Amino acid sequence: MAAPAAEPVIVADGLTMTFGKTVALAGVDVAIRPGITGLVGANGAGKSTFLKLVLGLISPTAGRITTLGRHPVADGAGVRARVGYFPERNILPDTMPADEFVRHMAQLRGLPRSDARSRASDALWSVGLGEERFRTLGSMSTGQRQRVKLAQALAADPALLLLDEPTEGLDPVQRESMLRLIGSVRERHGANIVMSSHVLSEVEQVCDRIVALDGGRLALAGSVEELLRTSAGGDGTAAARTALTIELVEDSETGDSAGAVRAILEGAGCTVEVSATTLTVTAPADDAAAGARSSGARSAPQYDRLADLCRDAVADAGARLRRMGTRHSTLEDVLLATADAAPEPASPKLGTPA
Repeated sequence: MAAPAAEPVIVADGLTMTFGKTVALAGVDVAIRPGITGLVGANGAGKSTFLKLVLGLISPTAGRITTLGRHPVADGAGVRARVGYFPERNILPDTMPADEFVRHMAQLRGLPRSDARSRASDALWSVGLGEERFRTLGSMSTGQRQRVKLAQALAADPALLLLDEPTEGLDPVQRESMLRLIGSVRERHGANIVMSSHVLSEVEQVCDRIVALDGGRLALAGSVEELLRTSAGGDGTAAARTALTIELVEDSETGDSAGAVRAILEGAGCTVEVSATTLTVTAPADDAAAGARSSGARSAPQYDRLADLCRDAVADAGARLRRMGTRHSTLEDVLLATADAAPEPASPKLGTPA
């Protein structure tokens, strides 16, 4: 018998939040399971509002939400004692030493002073700031200050970590270091993590699952691995869109060979992007949907059909093929495909908060 699925750490049911006439969230239904989940969407998509509702800092206009099986408004203290929160905005007092700040935040979550002090020290060591823990926050770099925010979220040994844009303001090296640290936190501390970000490559790097918001509505939810294999077809079928890159031999005698190949492939229903002599070719949607209905994932026959189509197009255009290879899907591809297939949303129905 298969093991029962782990209980969700967050469940939203018809979750709606408005501020005056502004709809921040509209009827969101989602269950977030254990692991590292990326909460993605453009700025203003509703990510920060969702996290505040998870913490019980605000009450929903309609619908309901539970965090670790508890109602975050009715049992706010109980929820916040088990949840560590890494806010997007800068909350660090410049004149306070890092260890005092982390200890203070741990005490606010209910830890006795002696326990809070030892937990603060452990948390700062775990994020790589053990040697720097007595420095004032104002003397630290942006990267170090972000690590202090992570340490204060960890200090009370939470079951759930909410990280709101943890790489904001960091340079590429610091971003990579922070992402590695987030992955190690899950491994060493066992905490479940929800990380909001508008940088999809970061989410793809560290997260098991994603929840995508678009204009306050749920656009997509699922495992990163599965979503990278499939994207939503026009009829709702999970459809893998095989994509290839083909590079043509530069030849002044054949003129605009890339343009000619593109025209032939687009005539066959493919989507084609051209950069100099390199073309990125995506299989026709109908072909992808047919492959998904038969196999549920990208299949070898679908790849072979597209490869044959590309070779024929190159030959028909009088061009010469230098090389051809598979283009791997990204989360951006998945979200763009979902947005293209999504119907125009209806206006949300507002009601009494649960």
